[in-house]
Amino acid sequence: MIKLETQYIKNPFDHLLNCKYERISETNLKVILPVQPLLLNTVGYVQGGVISLLADLAMGNTCNSFEEDDNNNLQSVVTVDLKTTYLKGAKGDYLTADAHMIKKGRTLNHLDCYIYNDQDELVAKSTGIFANL
Repeated sequence: MIKLETQYIKNPFDHLLNCKYERISETNLKVILPVQPLLLNTVGYVQGGVISLLADLAMGNTCNSFEEDDNNNLQSVVTVDLKTTYLKGAKGDYLTADAHMIKKGRTLNHLDCYIYNDQDELVAKSTGIFANL
């Protein structure tokens, strides 16, 4: 695995969440989110919006492009459409979003993302369309 520590869209919210990024290939990226009490709903599961955000982060960074000498890490895509289906309540020490580029286009990119708990159980799946800027 190629560790991707510096080449992702940096924003204060990512820092708050303490996400870790792992570039698997040019079309595949994993984002690991440590589960914090702040992210849980009243029943003790990770809140659905957080899961959707995690999928959005993973897919957006999968299709984002950076130059080797680009230290600004500016965003090159924006979300056009995002759908998340919840399959199981998400619990555990961390969640992993595994995003895959399905089709890279001149203007639109199509991606799928699978979100797993720390027991490697599928808890949600997302599809997204991202527009190139």
